[in-house]
Amino acid sequence: MRTNDKRETINRNSFEPAYIQIVRIVSEQIAAGILRPGDQLPTEGQFCKQFGVSPMTVRRSINILVERGLVSTTHGKGTFVKSLDMGEAVFRLHELKNQWTGEGETTVRLLEASILSVDEVVAGKLAVSPGDRGIHIRRLVLQEGVPSMYHREYLVYDPRRPLVEAQLQITSLEGLLQGQHGEDLRRGQLTVEAVNLSDEQGKVLEMPPGSAAFRLEHTFYDFADRPVSWGWFIFRSDLYRLTTHIGADASLR
Repeated sequence: MRTNDKRETINRNSFEPAYIQIVRIVSEQIAAGILRPGDQLPTEGQFCKQFGVSPMTVRRSINILVERGLVSTTHGKGTFVKSLDMGEAVFRLHELKNQWTGEGETTVRLLEASILSVDEVVAGKLAVSPGDRGIHIRRLVLQEGVPSMYHREYLVYDPRRPLVEAQLQITSLEGLLQGQHGEDLRRGQLTVEAVNLSDEQGKVLEMPPGSAAFRLEHTFYDFADRPVSWGWFIFRSDLYRLTTHIGADASLR
């Protein structure tokens, strides 16, 4: 086990919980190279003595470090610093959302809102019969007046729910991302893939057809586990990118 000469302690006067302080201290030591891949962390008893905390607090800290992919625990052997593993990289959409909702004026333009008879593809996605009525929405998101994201969505038609009226009221990107029917949803499924713009998509986004883009497909389900909405965002790859971090990065704390 690598010797740790920097015996940091927690701040008893801090509003930050003790277990979070321990997580931060260990993360900083990993980021600084004081603790390196393969190094064994102090035992539970040693952590308790160093920080003056209970075993439960130490276990809580270790569990968070494990969840963050910084350490791994082997029963009977101890807890060790993990080496970088690209296979464990997680791309979280909040990073993309931060780009969507960053600085600059962002507006949502409604291109179409209609009730139609769904075709076989849409019917299959919404678990209804071809020819059943559905709601079709098309929107364009502009940043500083530049078309940046195109959204199409199909919803199950229910005359008891004023979905069209609710959708017409969405004028901000925050409202679009949160949705007007989120309180009725149980779960969702999201898929991101690289695509080339179709003629229609290129025309709306003012980009040459065939240009590289990302497609974020979404399906949302109600509490009876029935699909109520299916659609996709098409966003320009020259304006957005997905970024993640692996390992301990001091800039993320």
